[in-house]
Amino acid sequence: MSERAAETHARIQREIAQEKAVTLGRAGERLEAALAMLAALAAAHAGTRQDGARVRLAEEYDHAWRVAELARQTLLIQREAVRLRHHRDVDAQFPRPARRLR
Repeated sequence: MSERAAETHARIQREIAQEKAVTLGRAGERLEAALAMLAALAAAHAGTRQDGARVRLAEEYDHAWRVAELARQTLLIQREAVRLRHHRDVDAQFPRPARRLR
């Protein structure tokens, strides 16, 4: 392989690695936002006494939980794409919230 071809290959490899890192960061941001939404809904649910509002908030929480689970799976897939196979860090940084409100 010529020196020019090797430089081009190295540049492309760096660009690919950079794109993977950006994508991984976005996946983490999406999970963080989804978890923040869950926390806000849980707080609103805990702070209201109206039965109708509690039911509506519980339904919204259920939907938001599914969105957060999808965001978590996406993050785990992105991590595996960059050869990060152990996900304890994700569990520590982004604890999985309760599946249902009480």
